[in-house]
Amino acid sequence: MPHPLAAVLAQVTAESCPQRFNFHCHSTCSDGSLRPERLARQALDRGLEHLAVTDHHSLGAHGPIQALFDQERQQGRPVPVLWTGVEISCLLEGCLVHVLALGFDPGHGALQPYLQGHSVAGKALRAEAVRAAIASAGGLALLAHPARYRLPHQRLIKAVAALGFDGAEAWYDYGMAGAWNPTPVVCAAIDQQLADLGLLRSCGTDTHGLALDGR
Repeated sequence: MPHPLAAVLAQVTAESCPQRFNFHCHSTCSDGSLRPERLARQALDRGLEHLAVTDHHSLGAHGPIQALFDQERQQGRPVPVLWTGVEISCLLEGCLVHVLALGFDPGHGALQPYLQGHSVAGKALRAEAVRAAIASAGGLALLAHPARYRLPHQRLIKAVAALGFDGAEAWYDYGMAGAWNPTPVVCAAIDQQLADLGLLRSCGTDTHGLALDGR
């Protein structure tokens, strides 16, 4: 059966983030500036529909945010759908890249080595091993910000497609503007390549600062 998040990602366009969806942001559980509860409050205030906090090698923010959302829901307030998320470092084509794992079972053993607050080493660092671990845990594997690496995004996206990745981050602010704004030409090219390959496209602010609508 298709992953339930796949139907949401199929709706992603250049206008989806940060108003409706945010599948890439960080809290103080890794290198972000927002405490999980404060990030959750901003997500509520923005009226986000779907959210994934993707701290580096940590799932620490998920529990506190889910607890706050549950409290708000019990009081009748609409809350975003919170998906499990983590950003994992790995080697792809000899290049160090980041992979977004989304919608996985947080208790599954396959991902535990990648949730210890630091990158792994050895064979587990390879992109194919990361993809396999994410798939085993029932999640989706997407290449983060494909145009931020030393190798061209065309080559990297082709490589992840061959490895069975589910997709990549199509809409991203490579200019790192004060208010998040996807980089037009680059993002459109990535979006088109993913569409041609039949891969899913995601979007996210990659927030590390104090505002969920900025970098």
